[in-house]
Amino acid sequence: MLLASVVLALKVPNDSAIDRLVVESDPAVAATRAFQKVFPEAQQVVLLFECADPYRPEALRELAALEDGLARLPSLKAFSALSIYRRNHPDLGEAGFAEGFRRFATGTDLFKRQGLVGPSHLSIAVAMTVKGKAERDSALAGVEQVLKATPRQALGEVRRVGAPYVEGWIEEATNSASVLYFPLYGLFVVGLAWMLYRSWRALAAILITLGASVAAGVGVGQLLGYSFTMVSAVLPLTVLVTTTATLVYLHSRFIDHPAGVGIDEHQVFALANKALPVTASVAAAAVGFAALAVSQIRPIREMGWWTALALVISWLASFTLFPALQKAFKTPTRQGQPPAGRLYASIAERLPGFTYRFRWPLVLGALAAAGAGAVALFGLPGTVEPMKLQVDPLSYIDPSTPLHRDMLRYEEAVSGLSVSRVWIRGSAGSAVDPAVLQAVERFSRALEEDPRVSAVMGPTTLMRIRRYLSGEGDELPKDPEAFAAAAADLEQLLMTEAELRGFIDLNTLGQIHLMVITKRGDAAMYQALQAKTDELFQRELARTPELKGATVTTVGESILQAQIASNLVPTLTESFAITAGLIFFAFLLVFRSGAARLMAMIPSLFAILVTFLVMRLIGIPLNVATILIATTVLGTTENDQIHFFHHYQEARKRGAGAEEALRHTLRVSGHAIVYATVINAGGFLALTFSMFPPMRQFGIVTSIAFALSMLADFTALPAALWLLMRERPEGEPREASPSTPEAA
Repeated sequence: MLLASVVLALKVPNDSAIDRLVVESDPAVAATRAFQKVFPEAQQVVLLFECADPYRPEALRELAALEDGLARLPSLKAFSALSIYRRNHPDLGEAGFAEGFRRFATGTDLFKRQGLVGPSHLSIAVAMTVKGKAERDSALAGVEQVLKATPRQALGEVRRVGAPYVEGWIEEATNSASVLYFPLYGLFVVGLAWMLYRSWRALAAILITLGASVAAGVGVGQLLGYSFTMVSAVLPLTVLVTTTATLVYLHSRFIDHPAGVGIDEHQVFALANKALPVTASVAAAAVGFAALAVSQIRPIREMGWWTALALVISWLASFTLFPALQKAFKTPTRQGQPPAGRLYASIAERLPGFTYRFRWPLVLGALAAAGAGAVALFGLPGTVEPMKLQVDPLSYIDPSTPLHRDMLRYEEAVSGLSVSRVWIRGSAGSAVDPAVLQAVERFSRALEEDPRVSAVMGPTTLMRIRRYLSGEGDELPKDPEAFAAAAADLEQLLMTEAELRGFIDLNTLGQIHLMVITKRGDAAMYQALQAKTDELFQRELARTPELKGATVTTVGESILQAQIASNLVPTLTESFAITAGLIFFAFLLVFRSGAARLMAMIPSLFAILVTFLVMRLIGIPLNVATILIATTVLGTTENDQIHFFHHYQEARKRGAGAEEALRHTLRVSGHAIVYATVINAGGFLALTFSMFPPMRQFGIVTSIAFALSMLADFTALPAALWLLMRERPEGEPREASPSTPEAA
């Protein structure tokens, strides 16, 4: 089974594209998909070359050589201001070519708005007609080969931007993170297991069980047809960390071997003693991740089911394979030896009295800190803004990488990095009607005046470029008759000019597409821009009878990326509420006392909410990874509280008072809680070595949450139980009654 699992796990594909996070049933997604059927969006990259004087003859020859090299690659089409100029001036060696091109490129704002020219740069836009990761990577490799093969002494440094580069980088970053954190965590587990048990046989049993659990857990995703995405990339580590904590709980109970009891009998006792809390813990974690199934975002929904199934598999391995390996390897126990060292024994002895004396400050302090965390997350009307979701693709790129620097530099040079599409649908043939085209031109120019918009490109942009090439200036005629004359041969041009066919539907001649370059923004910015677009188009509808019945829709990948934020919010709130409700109900059945269960959930709620406060204070945003913290931490940290509460009730059933029950709990499970927290925090802390910022941030904040949960386990939770049980430690004086002189 292990071999089969490894084979399946290695076959799980990787798909880290940002558009995997969209919700296909969302109206914006449906509109974009419908638009793409009419106007298939080729993936586009831009190569920006910076130098002191980009219009020197040597620089122009190098740029032309690059364009010629790119033109020879299949599925690629290069476009620049130079390629336009060379239509009328194909000979780069003609006298005055460089000066003529300088005048041509800088004599209009058409090319500057599109980012093709600037005082110290020239750009080549490369459209890539590719499908899938393999074709994309092959096309990018072809671009790199041309760049390496073409001398660029005069042209200067190249900056690469575009969605294909972003997606390729994210895939590489998530893959390299997995390659890095597995060895790191493996060394961590080896060191921890050796420190705890000082036995190579125990270490071998743990490592084999971990390997089998992770391989089978990942392999089941292949059977279900799942892929690794930017969110599910942490699944193997989640299973690894959770299973390690489970095995430490089981083996720590197993090595606590009383004198005079046979090893087989003791193993059965240890498994039986931990069966309920371990099963309940795994169930809590599985329920937590399964609650992500409410998300409308497919990769998050798949990750939830996938992780839940993987945790169930790890539970099976922990109660079958691991005990078998304990017997086969004859892992040693500490028969007759105390399970804890002197320092911990001293802390466990004094902690019940400490938590009793400070029970009110500990509980109220925990609740106050959690309340501050809730304000940090949800905001306070009129005072504190809620935390914002960050889905800007640039935020996914490590700031230290050349790609991040290139994108920032391009945005600075061009004043825009996002692209959306305006889809105009009218009657058949209306797209080549001069009156409609003139209305589209007015609409485009009005939209360009919006400060959020850098450029608007469409069929009339190509008409302006053509007019500029002929020496008639870059403005289209205002007079309807003169405009009609300028557009007279448009239908004929549609047959020969591929660029024009990208803006007008050739089948019906009734649909027009405008490409809008904007500054980066959030969902609110795009919604405001959509409203402005609708307003401007309504003005043209009222002015142009030929547009009657036409509709306008703003679509495109930038709109979808902004829309992701609104779909992530239910993922946070709904999945967290479902997780908390199911865990409370399930353990109400197991432990009976609803009040006690609420008390036992204090550490997890404290840890989660205070973590959001820490995120707010240190500037870590909510994004596609950190949005999962609440569900992940609640499902995982409940593990500790379940073990704590189980052994507390175990002592209470034997007639022990609250003080002795707490001491028993700390003796039996306290050490394991510390080790499990170290495992959880250390495991996710390995993600801080990732180049992928959301994954790195996820590792930091989950590690903080685990540490906070352990702190509350040993302080707020015992204090809450003191309040609930209304008992006193032995020897503690009674509190004065309000009727006594002392109270007065």
